[in-house]
Amino acid sequence: MVSIPTPDFSARKSVSGVGAALILDGKGGIVAQEPGAPLAETPPGGFAIVAGNARTPDFKVWLRNELGEFHAGLLSAPSSRARCTVLDHQALLMFRVVRPGAAPEDVGRQIITLWLEAGRVVIASEINIVELLGIGSAETSRHAPVSPADLVARLSLKVTDRLEPLIEVLGDRLDEIEETLITHRTEHAQDRLEQLRRTLINLRRLVWPQRDALSALEMADLPFLSDRDRQRLRESAMRTARLGDELQSLSERAVLVHEEIIDERSEQMNHTMLLLAAVTVVFSPLTLITGLLGMNVAGIPFADSAGAFWLVCAGLVAVVGGIIWWMRRRHLL
Repeated sequence: MVSIPTPDFSARKSVSGVGAALILDGKGGIVAQEPGAPLAETPPGGFAIVAGNARTPDFKVWLRNELGEFHAGLLSAPSSRARCTVLDHQALLMFRVVRPGAAPEDVGRQIITLWLEAGRVVIASEINIVELLGIGSAETSRHAPVSPADLVARLSLKVTDRLEPLIEVLGDRLDEIEETLITHRTEHAQDRLEQLRRTLINLRRLVWPQRDALSALEMADLPFLSDRDRQRLRESAMRTARLGDELQSLSERAVLVHEEIIDERSEQMNHTMLLLAAVTVVFSPLTLITGLLGMNVAGIPFADSAGAFWLVCAGLVAVVGGIIWWMRRRHLL
């Protein structure tokens, strides 16, 4: 692996508009910088983290001064999908993060955009990165990220940590829909299932691009990525892929439940049609007999008999009983 010298960012001017500036020594130690103060010298093997809100005018100016107009525009450009773009010896990585406490139907579009280069990571996001990573007290605990790739892997794990409860909620909802099918209460199951399937599709659109972005960064030919860094990125991509597999499994279960609902409705329709057919079979002979006896022509049998009506009714009842007995024998009823 070709080694490149770590740039010295200490000579840069004050980082105006930056929400957080951290110096990491590459061994788990971290030193927080005062907002607006020049960055301290990065130790050998370490790197700096500069984070700010891309919508803040001061931070936009700082990005243009540090990275140039084109690269600064990439960091601040809106996007709805996770992606990874490699530019020479730098990489642009974008994640979508679920808001804390968000419902599965409204995961939000909080974006984290990272600019990775040797010795520095620039993060543009509305999210408090220090709070998200939980490294506020890392200055004493020495559990801070040891490399830019380690930082990316930890961010990816935090993103998946917020997704896992939502996937569990969707699994519970699918279980409830299946229970309603067992009790044959399918009145609202179809609507609930359609909403759940739309939510699963939205979450899959969030998860799979993140896995692809991590895999692309792992395979990128960046000189500051070590074998350990690539292993960490691979593990993060595998965990993200596992969430994608769970979502795929839920989607397949939802398809099966949808088929069960269709089968249940088809069975109800078949039962209704069978009942209508049985009624038709029973009443067709009766209609024929009464139609013949009701013709207004001479020669109708028993036309002058006083008890003919009741005799015909008894015959019709006998015919109905015979038809029903025959249908039961043939298992048609």
